[in-house]
Amino acid sequence: MSEGLNRVMLLGNLGADPDLRYTQGGQAILNIRIATTETYFSKDREKQERTEWHSITIWGKRGESLHKLISKGSRIFVEGSLHTSSWEDKQGNKRYKTDVNASKIILLDGKSDRSARHETAASSHDAEAPHDDLVGDDIPF
Repeated sequence: MSEGLNRVMLLGNLGADPDLRYTQGGQAILNIRIATTETYFSKDREKQERTEWHSITIWGKRGESLHKLISKGSRIFVEGSLHTSSWEDKQGNKRYKTDVNASKIILLDGKSDRSARHETAASSHDAEAPHDDLVGDDIPF
């Protein structure tokens, strides 16, 4: 029997501040929700947007560290795998939730990275790289 592949890659913005909690055993769990928006054209050739919301779980020290660096509106790249859990609600109905267990997170705001880059460049004798200040939509490719 062959193995499957459970891999998700998302690029989006946080819809709310991150929620850091701890298990009874003391392990950190960071929960975030990100929105991904895609643009398409309707049959009438009108530009439309569709936004999907994704629940992301980041475990352990990575979650604790990330909690200090991101906030509502932060732009991030997430790579991970889908995980579905189930439970019974108060009325006895079976409920399901699917979220992404993150294995890789890349911060794309550039706020902390850019300031660190500029501090490093200012303290070194090397010239700053051309287009070092280009971020996100400014990049020409």
